[in-house]
Amino acid sequence: MTAAPRAVVVHDAAQARAAIAAAGGRQLLLLSAPGAAGSLGPAWFAAILAGHAPAAIDCGTDPGHALAALRFGFRLLVLAPETPAFAAVAGAAAECGATLLAARPEALDLAGWDLSRPAAQAALARWLDPPLPRP
Repeated sequence: MTAAPRAVVVHDAAQARAAIAAAGGRQLLLLSAPGAAGSLGPAWFAAILAGHAPAAIDCGTDPGHALAALRFGFRLLVLAPETPAFAAVAGAAAECGATLLAARPEALDLAGWDLSRPAAQAALARWLDPPLPRP
């Protein structure tokens, strides 16, 4: 069984690049801020990613934002399960080979981090280093 990649919430292109560099080839999931599909849009999030790592965009509770993210090409989305149209969006996601998550994965949020500081870089590297399985 393969462990899920570690997730990092990124807010700009510099954070995305720093997370990718810190991962050093390890599995990584870049995650948008909560509700970013509606507040900033899928085009903005795609632009900061530049296609360099798997990513999930958070659509909050808005099925329209989730459908827009699917049309834009995102294949991993987060949509609150209490969204009335959750099942319909899940069906649309499945039709185009996408995955719809009902909850955000556990993630390290880089909001406000100064990644030019060695201590911040070390903390990010520690987050990305998966814990060893217990015997």
